[in-house]
Amino acid sequence: MDLSAQNILNYLEKKKPRMEAFLKELVAIETPSRDPAAQEEIFEVLARKFQQLGYRTFRMPGRSTGGYLMTYPAKRRKGQSIQLLIGHCDTVWEKGTIESMPLITEKEKIKGPGVFDMKAGLTQMLFALQSIQDLDLDLTVTPVCLINADEEIGSRESTRAIQRLARIADRAYVMEPPLGVDGRLKTARKGLGRFTVTVKGRAAHAGLDPGKGASAILELSHQVQKLFALNDLSKGITVNVGMIEGGVSPNVVAPVSRAVVDVRVPSHEDAQEVEKKILDLSASDPNVSLEVEGSFGRPPMERTDRNKHLWQKARQAAEKLNIQIEEASAGGGSDANTTSQYTATLDGLGTTGDGAHAEHEFIQREALDERTALLTLLLLLPPVEKSTGHDQ
Repeated sequence: MDLSAQNILNYLEKKKPRMEAFLKELVAIETPSRDPAAQEEIFEVLARKFQQLGYRTFRMPGRSTGGYLMTYPAKRRKGQSIQLLIGHCDTVWEKGTIESMPLITEKEKIKGPGVFDMKAGLTQMLFALQSIQDLDLDLTVTPVCLINADEEIGSRESTRAIQRLARIADRAYVMEPPLGVDGRLKTARKGLGRFTVTVKGRAAHAGLDPGKGASAILELSHQVQKLFALNDLSKGITVNVGMIEGGVSPNVVAPVSRAVVDVRVPSHEDAQEVEKKILDLSASDPNVSLEVEGSFGRPPMERTDRNKHLWQKARQAAEKLNIQIEEASAGGGSDANTTSQYTATLDGLGTTGDGAHAEHEFIQREALDERTALLTLLLLLPPVEKSTGHDQ
């Protein structure tokens, strides 16, 4: 093992009890995305920890969410480029979940709501920075951290801040959990689109005057078939009509109906093509009107040249730690989809485990210090070469 990597790992192994204690403190603070008040405590805990490291902290409250916390070193070398560390403190779990899904420490695992997605990643972020400080390691790229409270619901309020930082960053590390129990890093993610198709027809009595009506439900059934026809699994394109509603009564020809559509695509080209087809949908019945709204909220994270370059650096860093890592593509979106549009991005740097959004959520205890050591080595990299465009 590389000597500097060994020193970092040895340090983190000694810190492991404190790391686990801090992680458990974060998990014990329940932080559902749609409950901004519940997120105040965790932001206070995180800000205090960053301040102890000599970081300045800036809290931006959200309008309808908990907002975000941004931090950076109080002492920064003038003219030094920045590297982003992106994480989120919100979870999909409602308050009270910890009573039915308690925080449990086993020999090989730590279980609890949000431990894997992604409070372990937040713990790694802080202890990687602390290891650099305590071991007096030289940073040639300044860390800037952004922790948001709305990632699980699309990062709609924090995306603009992430975009601003990503535009000026040398690279971005996203602390989402890795993929699978073998801990694959995410070097590609599908873009995520959400569309709503609304059909307006004409009501009529279903028994007395059915011919005077124009069924919005019948029209929607035709549109649903058109939407499902856009699926192309061989290319990784999925179009799913996940919710439908309509009508006012069984004995009334439906005057209105609505469908909500989830779309996932692997490339920008696919996103543009599928979005156009959906927005161009037209009614089959001239007696009804059709309205389509929506767009791609998260663009695809593609394996651009700059992302490939950063992935190779990660493999080399892992080899110094005698860790074998693999890359993978994820079907879901994250803030990496945003940062990848502007700078070299690597995602899935959290702790190995399983059960994101599931009742068996856990991390592997042995991986916590190893993945923190990997992050530390990545933070110590010199500035990466810039490349442009979305070419594969």
